[in-house]
Amino acid sequence: TTNEQRWQTCRSIIIEMGDYQYTSRKATNSRLPPEVNRILYVRNLPFKITAEELYDMFGKYGAVYQIRLGDERDTRGTAFVTYEDIYDAKSAVDHLSGFNVGGRYLV
Repeated sequence: TTNEQRWQTCRSIIIEMGDYQYTSRKATNSRLPPEVNRILYVRNLPFKITAEELYDMFGKYGAVYQIRLGDERDTRGTAFVTYEDIYDAKSAVDHLSGFNVGGRYLV
């Protein structure tokens, strides 16, 4: 099968990795596309979530280097989560995509 056919059979995730909307495969041994990086852009967070709660949630999947939580009117409900390792970022995407946080599903 071609790469395009393989990508069509994948389930989509809803956390963006860097500037590239990454489509995750259920297989754990698949290669990461070169555009994937260790920075996740997370949307649809509850407005009252704290950075500590995000560290607890995302820290389960690897060492978190930094979290930047949107606090302005137009950035509330968003965060950038930076991991030390790209594979930890991928693991977080695979596990937290669509995760319910405070009655909202992570996008």
